[in-house]
Amino acid sequence: MRNLLKSFFYAFRGIGHCICSERNMRIHLCFTVYMFGFLTVFDFFEVSRGQAAILIALCALVMSLEAVNTAVENAVDLATDKQHELARIAKDSAAGAVLIAALASVAAGIAVLWQPDAFRAMFAYYAQNIPVLIVFIISIILSLVFIFAGPVKIKEFFIRGKK
Repeated sequence: MRNLLKSFFYAFRGIGHCICSERNMRIHLCFTVYMFGFLTVFDFFEVSRGQAAILIALCALVMSLEAVNTAVENAVDLATDKQHELARIAKDSAAGAVLIAALASVAAGIAVLWQPDAFRAMFAYYAQNIPVLIVFIISIILSLVFIFAGPVKIKEFFIRGKK
């Protein structure tokens, strides 16, 4: 049982490393949070359980491949000179796998969520609820800071501010 708990700890540590060190992982995470936030908090979109399951699986696939890509990049960097042609091919191929999954996820998301009436209702809702719109805009700004600065730089910013 202890080994099982350790394996979960190591897995979560790996996920945390990917979130802290990989901008693309943070992009995938933010898009996933926003998409499922809109699907669960608001009632704009009509999505079946099957469609929701597909969206969940594809988001998980993209983030899983991003984690594998991070592992491949780090292992290749550790094992060989970064200028080696095979190292470049391994890293590019892993990144390509993420791109293929991300593009498929976007296509599936468009297929499931292309509901013009839902978007009209969403825009009308925000037009009538300006405070909620302001909170949404602030959340987008905070998400962009999270994506481009990352948790480590954000933490460093606040630690420097306390000194």
